[in-house]
Amino acid sequence: MNKIKIGVVGVGYFGQFHAEKYAHIDGVELVGVVDVDLSRARDIAKRTHTQSFFHHADLFNKVQAVSVAIPTPFHYPVTKDFFLRGVDVLLEKPISNTLEEADELIGLAQSKGLIFQVGHLERFNGALSGLTGRVTNPRFIESHRLGPFSGRGAEVDVVLDLMVHDIDIILSLVGSKIKGLQAVGIPFITCYPDIANARIEFENGCTASLTVSRISEEKIRKTRIFQPEGIFSIDYLSQKLSFSKKGGFPGKEKIPEMVTEEIPVKKIDLLENEIRSFLQSVRDRKEARVSGRDGKRVLEVALQIIQKIDDLNTKKK
Repeated sequence: MNKIKIGVVGVGYFGQFHAEKYAHIDGVELVGVVDVDLSRARDIAKRTHTQSFFHHADLFNKVQAVSVAIPTPFHYPVTKDFFLRGVDVLLEKPISNTLEEADELIGLAQSKGLIFQVGHLERFNGALSGLTGRVTNPRFIESHRLGPFSGRGAEVDVVLDLMVHDIDIILSLVGSKIKGLQAVGIPFITCYPDIANARIEFENGCTASLTVSRISEEKIRKTRIFQPEGIFSIDYLSQKLSFSKKGGFPGKEKIPEMVTEEIPVKKIDLLENEIRSFLQSVRDRKEARVSGRDGKRVLEVALQIIQKIDDLNTKKK
């Protein structure tokens, strides 16, 4: 089997992990890493035994596929450049700044028969995979994605930085069109909202409440899914999944209680699982598990939430 020639564009905090994963996966040749901070690129290249480059164009005609892990404003032009040269792309979330950019990238990939995967990492979480076939009639979903301020992702608001993960998951679980949504958000550290909540109502009757913050003391990544027969609880950090349902004390059936059981799931390396999925799509020429269309759908909802927040904050001024 011929090795897939891979490059990584952007080796900051997250991009470095892409490079490290590729460097240790069989059947892959990490051709080079790119960063505008050339000293950073050289450091990561040395660590992963590859070459360093300053500009993404330096990878043209050298690679079959790339991971693009750069700030969101540059997603569209850099990804477009690679598509025009017939290169498959794993693009970190969000897909782009605008729906028009997303549409163009999706159309370009399709017209050239290229693989386009968007990096919604939580889709590869072991706890989430344990839900397969179990979520049949969700009526209410609540998600909390909170953490301390790290400085990363500060070029966008917290909706595009964090909430997109939960939007992606909820859209994939509910499988219904959105009827309406409300949202609030407040900036604290950056000029963009750093904490936000969105309430999404679906046509099938399900309602979802999503809360995100990048200014909280504790790191939390949890979702609860309420169905008539019980509640699924996901902890993305520990990759644990449990199911709670109403029970009763022996002999006292009129006194209800919640009985919880843990559902066994395999704890996995999310990024490695995501990257291996991308590589399999590159080999098999089959659509990515999280496609460009999935990425656009998430962006569309995220932009609606951002607009709701902007409108509400404007009224308060």
